[in-house]
Amino acid sequence: MSGGNDLSKTALVTGGAGGIGVGIVRALAADGWYVYINYNKSQKAAFELAQEVGGQAVKGDVRDFVSVSEMMKQSGPVDLLINNAGVSHYGLITSTSIMQWRELFAVNVDGVFHCTQCVLPHMIERKQGIILNIASVWGMVGASCEAAYSATKSAVIGLSKSMAKELGPSNIRINCIAPGVVHTDMLGSLSDEDIYALKAQTPLGTIGKPEDIGSLAAFLASPGARFITGQVISPNGGFVI
Repeated sequence: MSGGNDLSKTALVTGGAGGIGVGIVRALAADGWYVYINYNKSQKAAFELAQEVGGQAVKGDVRDFVSVSEMMKQSGPVDLLINNAGVSHYGLITSTSIMQWRELFAVNVDGVFHCTQCVLPHMIERKQGIILNIASVWGMVGASCEAAYSATKSAVIGLSKSMAKELGPSNIRINCIAPGVVHTDMLGSLSDEDIYALKAQTPLGTIGKPEDIGSLAAFLASPGARFITGQVISPNGGFVI
């Protein structure tokens, strides 16, 4: 269990029990944040991670505003929100069903909107707060056979930039992290050959790890990033320059 957690520095990480979320939670905890780890289905993983970092697991379906509101009653007001919960879909746009399209937008876009709306009243009242939205490099440049996913992440980028302008006068910083290829379960549909090809296309010759995203999130949540807002920062190994 990490020491030094400060209840005056509280963070909520959606989808915090898996993949990039774990890297973010661990980095924040190491930096002194008390972290609420949101989960929907991954209860066991969330509770184990909470025990590891000295945080708390909180259940909530980001697709549903009522569920998010109930989750926020467990966490109370937070100083930092990281909208990380997300799902992906790989397939031709012609074979993407309406249900698949709506599910991606429900989690990846509606989820950001629901959670942000719930935390903002406290942040605006205090004139202090940080929101980090996890987008994707595909939201910046698009990806063949990931049109729906790319569309959701483009929406997150646009939403983040707009909110940064709107909420800056309230001293609320909002930034986007747009990871490149990161070793998580989302890569499960890719073959070893696909992974090798992605590494070959990356100037640094490797793919990212969740802790790479976690360390960036911790910096953007720190006083050292006090003058950074409305930005899209893409840790991608040079995959997109």
